Amino acid sequence: MGWILVNENDLRRTRVLSAVLTGSMTTLAASRSLGVSDRQARRLLERMRSDGAGALTHRSRGRTPNNVTPDALRAHVLTLVRTQYAGFGPTLAAEKLLERDGIQVSRETLRKWMRDDGIWLTRSQRKSFHQSRIRRERFGELVQIDGSEHRWFGPDRPSCTLLVFIDDATSRLMTLLFVPSESTDSYFEALEMYLEAYGRPTAFYSDKHTIFRVAKTDAIGGQGLTQFGRALAELNVEMLCANSSQAKGRVERANRTLQDRLVKELALEGLTTMDQANAFLPGFVERFNAKFSVPPAHPENLHREINLSRKELRDILCRREMRYIGRQLSLSWKRRMLILERNALTEGLVGKYVEIFDFADGRLEVRHQGVSLPYRSFDKEQRVEQGVIVENKRLSEALAWVAEQQAQPRPSPRVRTSSEKGGYVPTGAKPGRKPGSPYRKKQV
Repeated sequence: MGWILVNENDLRRTRVLSAVLTGSMTTLAASRSLGVSDRQARRLLERMRSDGAGALTHRSRGRTPNNVTPDALRAHVLTLVRTQYAGFGPTLAAEKLLERDGIQVSRETLRKWMRDDGIWLTRSQRKSFHQSRIRRERFGELVQIDGSEHRWFGPDRPSCTLLVFIDDATSRLMTLLFVPSESTDSYFEALEMYLEAYGRPTAFYSDKHTIFRVAKTDAIGGQGLTQFGRALAELNVEMLCANSSQAKGRVERANRTLQDRLVKELALEGLTTMDQANAFLPGFVERFNAKFSVPPAHPENLHREINLSRKELRDILCRREMRYIGRQLSLSWKRRMLILERNALTEGLVGKYVEIFDFADGRLEVRHQGVSLPYRSFDKEQRVEQGVIVENKRLSEALAWVAEQQAQPRPSPRVRTSSEKGGYVPTGAKPGRKPGSPYRKKQV
């Protein structure tokens, strides 16, 4: 008796029916075990008795299906796809074959033909992989910087941003700092920590955030540099921007690792505030670098000394702009009017420019040729600045500030007159034409 066991289903049928033939199982039990009717089980049993186990295989197995597509039609369709519909996907190609050539082929059949013939790649085959960029060879030659917004203190805590400075040659974490959001002031703070610890690197590498790059370089106003870029130019450090996230993959991968490891370590320590976490970071950075950093290809350190006092460095790492002095010794800064105190120096500054130094700690200085000028300030801010533009990376911080302000009772905004908006200062003269004016009407 010949045995042809092609798959597990045939083997299972053979075992069950063999049990029926030996008398250890009834026909009804066999039908239930095989999931067929009692009549079908008896048919299979009769075929096995007469022709052996090989008769249990499906009789259409190995035969050409009646609805198979002729090889000539398949070759003709693939020729049309290569010549006339090159680059077409299976769906569009099937539509055009029916519309233009009168050939009806299902989309999935055409997809299989194109895939087997190498014309069409699957989704997984079409994935593109970026080749890793070769590391820089020297420590301090290129430092990648980025901000990672995340719920660092747990899912029930508000999100904040971790500023990450990582050396490209060694994958060594250089500076970590928790801040409310990415801003020029927060990067100034992190940069000051970096410079005091290591000195000046050759270049920083970042994304195209407006903190680092002027979006419209051909604008009439401005100097073509951001505040951060101006500070680096004064420190003789180059600012480079990546065209994609993959280009600065070193810091992107570090962000993912930190979002896993650092979050868990902060939870183990029970730290829930940025101040507590910033005090914890130095020890974490030391352990992280001992595990993940690699030695550079060349031992040379390209960091340079700063040769600046702390005060000189603070004067560089702040917001600085030039402002025009009006006739009333006034200038504007962030919707505030600053009026200089009159003295021998300020009276000669009308029509000239002075420099504003806006420090991150809230101090504001007006200087001319290095001399600080006394002034008094008038706030022109409204209760709420309607329609203010908020960048996506600062949205969490802005919403937290709004919620804090709305929790405090505040008076409704007063509608200002046109004279107040234009800065009109009353002189005390009575309204109407002056006495003796030739245009004054004579009383009759």
